[in-house]
Amino acid sequence: MKRAPSPQAPESRLRQQLVVGHARDEENEELRRPLQWHLIRRLFGYTTPVAGKRNALIVFTLVRALQLPGLAWLVGEIIAGPIAGGEVTRAFWWVVGYLVLAVSTDVLFHFRQRYAQELGEMVVTLLRRDIFTAVARQPMAFFHRAKLGSIIGRMTSDVQALRVGIQDVLFVSLVQCGQMLGAAAVMAFTDWVMFLVVVAMAPVLWALNRHFSGRLSAYSRASQASFSRVTANLAESVNGIRVTQGFVREDLNAGLFRELIADHARYNISLARTSAILMPLLELNSQFFVAVLLLLGGWRSFHGYMEVGDLITFFFLTNLFFSPIQTLGRMFEQALIAMAGAERVFRLIDRVPEWRDAADAEALPDPRGTKETARGATPGGPLGVAVEFRNVSFGYDVAKPVLHDVSFAVAPGQSIALVGHTGSGKSSIINLVGKFYLPDAGRILIDGREIRAVTSESLHRQMGMVTQQNFLFSGTVRDNIRHGRPEASDAEVRAATDALGCVDLIEALPQGFDTEVGERGAGLSLGQRQLVCFARAMLADPRLVILDEATSAIDAITEERLQAALRTLLAGRTSFVVAHRLSTIRDADLVLVLDRGRVIERGNHAELMSCRGHYAALYAQFVQVDDRG
Repeated sequence: MKRAPSPQAPESRLRQQLVVGHARDEENEELRRPLQWHLIRRLFGYTTPVAGKRNALIVFTLVRALQLPGLAWLVGEIIAGPIAGGEVTRAFWWVVGYLVLAVSTDVLFHFRQRYAQELGEMVVTLLRRDIFTAVARQPMAFFHRAKLGSIIGRMTSDVQALRVGIQDVLFVSLVQCGQMLGAAAVMAFTDWVMFLVVVAMAPVLWALNRHFSGRLSAYSRASQASFSRVTANLAESVNGIRVTQGFVREDLNAGLFRELIADHARYNISLARTSAILMPLLELNSQFFVAVLLLLGGWRSFHGYMEVGDLITFFFLTNLFFSPIQTLGRMFEQALIAMAGAERVFRLIDRVPEWRDAADAEALPDPRGTKETARGATPGGPLGVAVEFRNVSFGYDVAKPVLHDVSFAVAPGQSIALVGHTGSGKSSIINLVGKFYLPDAGRILIDGREIRAVTSESLHRQMGMVTQQNFLFSGTVRDNIRHGRPEASDAEVRAATDALGCVDLIEALPQGFDTEVGERGAGLSLGQRQLVCFARAMLADPRLVILDEATSAIDAITEERLQAALRTLLAGRTSFVVAHRLSTIRDADLVLVLDRGRVIERGNHAELMSCRGHYAALYAQFVQVDDRG
């Protein structure tokens, strides 16, 4: 009977690794950066398509910044003037004027909000477009090293921080600064002595707010980071629930999750406690300053240095002067976070691919004819391509080569089986043939052309792939089959599936070809997903076919139905097959036996079996596996 793990040492090590791993990520990804004007200028370059609306927004913002102190001044004047003097008619018209100004202020507020939202959405849309374009142009080596979560983070949280920076930080700060400057000007005009007292108070409030905002920011960032760890752990636990239950790790994983959510709770509590200290302090200081101003203003009023109406106006303006301080502190913090997001986003957008097609690269000639020519026609000979490796060496890390001095030649239409243990270099050869990577040394020729002189797009348009992962996209089965040829008609989709001899299996699905495929093919069995991938390759009518362990998920009965269709698909086409089934090995024109990145044997099945070497031993293992299957 299985026992739940009781020792604490492994659990402690796991927790330590978890904390260290995330700490390492947080060291590499700063959440706050200083203001950098070149990033700000570049960010605002994205507003160029709506420059008229942007300029109008700036004008509206500045006007509204002056209107707010104007309203406060007008209230004081109405109270001190017609109301204090008992002038009813004059008070009525002053109130009407106040209402007109208030309505115009709110109208501008509407357009400021609306235009800021539209401006932010425009910037976000263009940024996400550029991020996707930048990621899509990266070679496969980039995805070999990059973290999916990091890429998604650029597209989501970082871009969202930039949205806040564009539509809130700048324009809210302009309003708040304009409000402070307008209020200060009117206060200085009203009574410069009282204004000097206000100016002396401002640094105290600013320093208090900055001190606590730093702590609040630190706790806020820690809370966000801890929540990311919680969600990441939850996702891993759900995706790996079969492994968790199979190894009786429910209690251990639950303990790890409890520690993560406890950390998150501690940060949130610290954030709440700090905020609970700051807000009363700010209110207490505000009340204290009001008391000081009342004493000073009352003394000046008693001695005839200041009118009571001016004192009333002054207090309205004082509130407008002090209220933006806390808001500006938050905006400054948001601006620093936006700077960090901008730096990460633009670093990805500006990332130069490790390699790209040469400037003089030309399209690989396509003998399949134009779109008007019937697809599948083979004018002038075989449809396949000629492939030649000349002393090719390659490594995903240059310091650790995985292929060493590999040479072979494949005639158009030949089928090549790649055989060897895991890590022998089979997938690396396929990656090089498809120009997903470039060799570190040696040459690869496609139809006699150096692969660097052939555009990747033209090669990929003449290539079809079926891999072990059999990746499917969200959409219908028909959409997934049509993925390689979006212009294909429904009849062509059905014909490609019928050629595989599996149209009945597709039609047996709940909605047939219109059956919805969930994320990563959810809702279909492994065999059904494999059939869809085979139909996708068949419809593409490729010259070069790559089958990377393509029948590993197919049961023996289904595979038997596919063999005749595969022979039809591969006839006249060049194919590279990473083989784990006997039939694909036996039918290959050339078998390359790989070991530690070198071709140690080559020939057809009969020739290699007669040598009684490495291939014969591997073949015996295949036989045993197939017999057990």
